Amino acid sequence: MKSLTDPPQALSTGLAKIRDELHVPDGFPADVLAAAQAAARRVPNQHADRTAMPFVTLDPAASTDLDQAFSIEASGSDLLLHYAIADVAWFVADGDAIDLEAWTRGETLYLPDGKAGLYPPIIAEGAASLLSDGPRPAVVFTVRVAEDGAAALDGAERSIIQSRAKLAYESVQSSDLPFGFAELARRMAMNEKRRGASRVDPPEQEVERLADGTFRLSFRPLLQSEQDNAALSLATNMAIADAMLAHHTGLFRVMSEPDAFKVKRLRNAAQALGLSWPDSTSLRDYQQTLDPSDPQQAALMLEIRHASPGASYQPYQEGIVPWHEAMAATYAHATAPLRRLADRYVVRCALAIANGQPVPQAVIDAFARLPKVMGRADSRASQINHAAIDLAEAVMLKGREGETFKAVVTDFVDHGVRVQLSDMPVVAIVKATGLKQGDGLALRLVLADPDRRSIVFEPV
Repeated sequence: MKSLTDPPQALSTGLAKIRDELHVPDGFPADVLAAAQAAARRVPNQHADRTAMPFVTLDPAASTDLDQAFSIEASGSDLLLHYAIADVAWFVADGDAIDLEAWTRGETLYLPDGKAGLYPPIIAEGAASLLSDGPRPAVVFTVRVAEDGAAALDGAERSIIQSRAKLAYESVQSSDLPFGFAELARRMAMNEKRRGASRVDPPEQEVERLADGTFRLSFRPLLQSEQDNAALSLATNMAIADAMLAHHTGLFRVMSEPDAFKVKRLRNAAQALGLSWPDSTSLRDYQQTLDPSDPQQAALMLEIRHASPGASYQPYQEGIVPWHEAMAATYAHATAPLRRLADRYVVRCALAIANGQPVPQAVIDAFARLPKVMGRADSRASQINHAAIDLAEAVMLKGREGETFKAVVTDFVDHGVRVQLSDMPVVAIVKATGLKQGDGLALRLVLADPDRRSIVFEPV
């Protein structure tokens, strides 16, 4: 981890430039804000009273746009996960000003110094957010998780809930969590292993703003609390996906596996990094053995992510099974409607199915339009993330031109290699030949330009 003090405000200036270049929205139009203020006053009248159920939330400590709350109970040998999802559709009507603006955005965009929300804060961080400061409307999905981790949708209803606690990944203790939390996560992990799922969570390069106004650039692995909490979303999303597929409708998250050429390159990368990958072991099985705390294995995990073709959205098509290769399952996005436009429609679809009602035509029509809209939003979010990291790297290294740094080759790219600095969370492309993955080398910093978000190294 490295702190960036940024005395000349180069990082702040650069982030403002990124917002301008990538058209990050700054606030909301007046008509959208007015509509949101009116919507936030809507009194729920189609919701069952479930305030007696012991729901809690688990998120990053600073988060205020809380999509999910959960409660768990035993049902024989099964666990019943009651997963409450923010009822965004109660506040946003098809075709109103809030809805139209959300379709232009697609998803919440995150930068180190703030975010551009999908919905106005009065809804996303107030009336619809499942905070613990008062009752909130939600759609509660009941998911039955068997001993072997198989998850099935038992029911869904619009409910009023009251979160008992706002728990944080960074500080939560096992005693804070509801009954069955760890056991449900264990069952889902066991089920993933049995399915042969290849979902991996390598440490990610990120830029974070600290409380004192400085920034930090780091590689951050997921906390155990995050991984366990993700199991709840996974169970719910898979159960909803199966229910939609059985009813010949829905919007699914799909991804194919890397092709044979990329798998061969990954095998070469493993060899260069000194890792043993038996010929008889598939990529899917091999990924499950990798440890993100080991630098060589973490480097390979990142390369596997680079080699993956990426996930996309696909509406139901008769005769086609929507498949997510990394999950080794049919999968959908339903659990983050405050941050992703598509989730609001999947929630509405699943709610109708669970109650024996026809899926609204507006939802079916939206499923046809959403893949393009969400693809564009995902692409912009990725561009913003990469630009912020490039900027932070340049700010960190500014003024150190001429210095020599140790690095390790992690992959080959056109006209050079990708390297990871040994003592900084910095990744760079270097023009060099005659190297292989895993090789160490010394690099001289030639240029660090925050204005262009560019760093240039040359081999010593």
